[in-house]
Amino acid sequence: MNSLVKTFAAAALIAVSTFAMAADKTASKTEKANVNLSTADFALAHYVAVTTEGESVGVEQLFATDFNQKIQASNAQSNSRSAVVKSLKKQTGEKLNCVVSTDILEASADYMIAKVTLKFVDFIKTDLVTLVREGNDWKVSKSINSYK
Repeated sequence: MNSLVKTFAAAALIAVSTFAMAADKTASKTEKANVNLSTADFALAHYVAVTTEGESVGVEQLFATDFNQKIQASNAQSNSRSAVVKSLKKQTGEKLNCVVSTDILEASADYMIAKVTLKFVDFIKTDLVTLVREGNDWKVSKSINSYK
């Protein structure tokens, strides 16, 4: 009888510790998914990481609900938020072979316009990015791309 009690106690201890470890892993995953977008600079840096370095954490969090992307080329294109997020998720882990530079063109307490230049071997991509404050976070609300 005494060994039976010890067996049940050991099984209960293992079950409790397993549930505790599972709960800890879930909390850390949630924490990883949240990206600090408390300033326009953090949001811009995260945008550059997502678009050039294949970062996938916080992609949905980065873009405003009314986000749109325009591509100025021989055939102008427009992409919705969902299309851009889907495309960026497919590029997870892919780093672009380019030199990146950013310039803040205009900034205020609630919005910022930045110029992100990507210099590739054969061409240059210029991305005009508009960021807006939504509550306590900054979000990318518009992106206009051109190529030279």
